[in-house]
This record gives sequence, structure tokens and C-alpha cells, in this order.
Amino acid sequence: MKDYQKYILITGGAGFIGSHVVRLFVNKYPGYLIYNLDKLTYAGNLANLRDIEAKPNYRFIKADIVDGEYMVKLFAEHRFDAVIHLAAESHVDRSIASPMEFIMANIVGTVNLLNTAKFSWQDSFTEKLFYHISTDEVYGSLGEEGFFTEETPYDPHSPYSASKASSDHLVRAYHDTYGLPVLISNCSNNYGPNQFPEKLIPLFINNIHHSKPLPVYGKGENVRDWLYVIDHAQAIDTIFHKGLVGETYNIGGNNEWKNIDLIKVICEVMDDKLGRPQGTSEKLITYVKDRPGHDLRYAIDSGKLQRELGWTPSLQFEEGIRITVDWYLNNQQWLDEVTSGDYLKYYEEMYLKR
Repeated sequence: MKDYQKYILITGGAGFIGSHVVRLFVNKYPGYLIYNLDKLTYAGNLANLRDIEAKPNYRFIKADIVDGEYMVKLFAEHRFDAVIHLAAESHVDRSIASPMEFIMANIVGTVNLLNTAKFSWQDSFTEKLFYHISTDEVYGSLGEEGFFTEETPYDPHSPYSASKASSDHLVRAYHDTYGLPVLISNCSNNYGPNQFPEKLIPLFINNIHHSKPLPVYGKGENVRDWLYVIDHAQAIDTIFHKGLVGETYNIGGNNEWKNIDLIKVICEVMDDKLGRPQGTSEKLITYVKDRPGHDLRYAIDSGKLQRELGWTPSLQFEEGIRITVDWYLNNQQWLDEVTSGDYLKYYEEMYLKR
């Protein structure tokens, strides 16, 4: 008899989005045993999960999904019933500088997991699930009107988005060819607590706090749809439990902002929180050369998810950004650790010295 109802592997669970998903599943489903697998690169931080690491239904595994042989060993040892696959290289600028890292992690790593799941579950796919988390960037760029839907053709423009598009196609191919039970979701830009400060919002919060320049690509005209990370975690929970096998669901926040307008909101909130005269932080804005292949606009239609599965985002950006700013201002030690690299000491202390 199984000790738990489900044994779930969550890859990339020490990262920004992954840590929120792990926390949600560990707290909400004590009958599930949650395995958090993370390579602990610069963006993976176990300190994100201090509050749940002692829970009886939580386990951590330090591993790299590119190591196919080790994935086979893990599946044989732990008999996972489901995979929620978030592990990925995700920063566009890094993909332009080092595309092979993205090819290996996002494509080869995903195929390793697909092959291992197919082999491990070959006797029966019943009650098994491979849930792949992806991005709206696979769809390319929109004009001033329209939205990405689940039927939008793929048109990736960066090594990052191309690698994620490739992994999406492979997940679907394993469903169509082998019958592997899969789900895919594509989300818009996430923001919120625990995001590594290379991404726009935490970078700018941190820079404003220390009166450093705010580098804005081009004229700041690029438009993004912003999704609060806890809303995303709740959407993943909904799709995992209610989604139809073989389907894709788009997850959006219904929060479209031009970069420059969003940055000005952050400046305004930061001036308020730090007690500085309004307009102080805006003076830090510095326009820089646009990056190659920079998509103009992303906007997601999450109507399918809302109509069929009943999920809706809980926060609009103006409310979510204030919560986010408060978190970063109240967690300066976390920021200091991740920007200095000291976050790795936590893993050493917690897992290597026991």
C-alpha cells in the first residue's frame, strides 16, 4: 500500500515560479509526497523554501535534468506518478550570449524527462501525468491589437523562446506518438516575491533602492502582460487537477503594460515606500540600445482556462506591485545573498553538513 496518494516530481522547484508551486502543493496536499528537483544554478535558491523544508511530505533532490542516466535512476527509485516540469533557463539576454546552455537545459533536459517518464510508466499510463510549463514567448510578437490563444502559430525570435518552443513540440509529439499523458501551459511574464534580480521588476526595485541607473531598452515601448506568481501557481494547481490530457492552456494576468509605464509605476511606489520626493526615482531611467530580436508586444487570452477550468487571476498590477515592493524591501538579506552568490551556502549548511 502506498504511503501517499501521489508521488510528484517538480523540476526547477527552487526557482522563482517553482518555489511557489512547491510551497502550494506541499501545504495544500499533505497526502502528496512532493519531490523538488533543482540543479541549484544562480536562479535556484533553497532559501525560498525555508518555511516548508521540514514538512513530512517534502523532499529535495539536487540534480540536473540533462543527466539522463540519473533521471532513470530517480524514477526507478521513487516511482513518480506525475511530473510538473518547470526547470528551464529563462532569461532572454543570457540566451543571446550563451544559446547552448538553453538548448541543453530546455530541449535535451525535457527530452530526458519525457523518455524517462515513458519508460518508467510503460506498463500503464493510467493515473500518470507529465505537465510541462512553458511561456508566451513561443508565439513571437503581436501588433498593437490581438491576443495569443492556444491556436496561435509558434514564431519564436530568441534562442530562449526557440528552445521553449522546441520543448513544447516534443511534449506534444510524445503524446501523439506514444500516448504519453501530457499537459502544457504557456504563461505571460511573472512577477512577485523571490524572483532573481536579473528580471525587470526586481532589478529595478533593487536599483532604485540603491539609487542606481534603470536601463530601459529602446524607448520602453515594448508591451507585456504581467501575471502575479502566486496566481500562476494556483493556475498550475487547477490545470494539474482539472486539465484535459493533451490540451494546452494559456495563463495570463489581464495586465498589459508598456515597459516605460510599468517602470514609472515602480518608481512612484518606491518613492512612496522610501519616503523620497515623487519623481526622484524616475530620474534614474536611462535609455539603452534595444536588444536583438526584441518582441514588441505579448498579450495572452486566458479565456479557455477561465471558461473550462474556472481559474481567474486574483490581483491587478497596481495591487500586486505594492505587495512585491514590500517583500523586496523587507527581505534585503535575501537580495544580498542572491546577488553575492552566498545563497549557495544555505544548501551546503542544510544538506551537505548533516
